[in-house]
Amino acid sequence: MKKIALITAAVASLGLAACGGGNTEAANTANTAETSMEATTNEALTDVNVATGDAVNAAENALDQAGNAVENASDAVANVADNATGNAQ
Repeated sequence: MKKIALITAAVASLGLAACGGGNTEAANTANTAETSMEATTNEALTDVNVATGDAVNAAENALDQAGNAVENASDAVANVADNATGNAQ
């Protein structure tokens, strides 16, 4: 009984050892794919960060322009009021 178990273990060990050598190429391919995917992810994150910064800057510029427009309109109303009171005297 022990001989059968030893022979079976030896055959299984040889089978595993024979199959182990082919995994190196597959592992290298997987590592290359993972590295490529990581680089692509990093590029995408960089693009998103740049686009977000651009959008925030554009929004700030639009708010500044709106504030300037409100200020200009307020000044125009004040000028009309001054002119109306000045002409009435």
